[in-house]
Amino acid sequence: MKRLYRSTKDRKIAGVCGGLGEYFNIDPTIVRLIFFLLLLPGGLPGFIPYVILWVVVPSKP
Repeated sequence: MKRLYRSTKDRKIAGVCGGLGEYFNIDPTIVRLIFFLLLLPGGLPGFIPYVILWVVVPSKP
């Protein structure tokens, strides 16, 4: 079974985007771009989900 983890090798801040990229088999840069675009309309649509994932998703063992 596939599990979502924060990346330990492809991290810029917390490894959330790297982990999502590994989970969905896409480039983490695309995930970072999506979070960045969600930050543009005022910050909260991209910032809140990132922080929630940072707290909830465990680091890769």
